Amino acid sequence: MSLEIGFLIGVILVFVMMAFVLLRGKGAFLIAGYNTMSAAEKERYDEVALCKFMGKLMLSIAFSMLFILLDAIFEVGWGFIVGTISILVLSIGGVIYMSTGNRFEK
Repeated sequence: MSLEIGFLIGVILVFVMMAFVLLRGKGAFLIAGYNTMSAAEKERYDEVALCKFMGKLMLSIAFSMLFILLDAIFEVGWGFIVGTISILVLSIGGVIYMSTGNRFEK
């Protein structure tokens, strides 16, 4: 197994483990920005809903990384492009979704 493949597998496993922690509604300290808020600011947000959304997003990104991993293993050529584009779309879409509509405020 090459170093690249081992690294990708490790990153995917870390993302999946963090996603399962977040899907349980725990691990808000893992969310950048939320962990730096004051206690008064955190009271305004539904922490469990935010964690669950971030868990789903992390799981989706981990699934997208599988395309990059398959490209590294089988050298299909299109896997890296599909994986990278889907990660970008999910990340940008997730940020837009979280930032609009006050979805996670109590």
